Amino acid sequence: MDIKECVEICVKALEDKKGTDIKVLNIGGISPLADYFVIATGNNRNQMQAMSDEVCEKLAAQKIGAKHIEGYDSANWILIDFSDFIVHIFNPESRDFYNLERIWRDAKVE
Repeated sequence: MDIKECVEICVKALEDKKGTDIKVLNIGGISPLADYFVIATGNNRNQMQAMSDEVCEKLAAQKIGAKHIEGYDSANWILIDFSDFIVHIFNPESRDFYNLERIWRDAKVE
């Protein structure tokens, strides 16, 4: 399975759990961190954790596991690192504050 297919699975999983303002940033040409950022917003801790769980579950079904997860308990910003792509799930306040789309404005939005 290629990276784009994995990213599509992430987007679908986030949509299934009613994530909003989902964006995919192609950062491959501008950063060694990853090829893609998947960014989404959840309205509360429970929803954000459900979004994170759904992403991990759907990718685990494809034999793809997260390298690292941060922020799950506090659920202001959950970061799920799959090496080639990173999923960011924010609450609205944290998304506005960190504004990854502005920081990575040179990335192609897909």
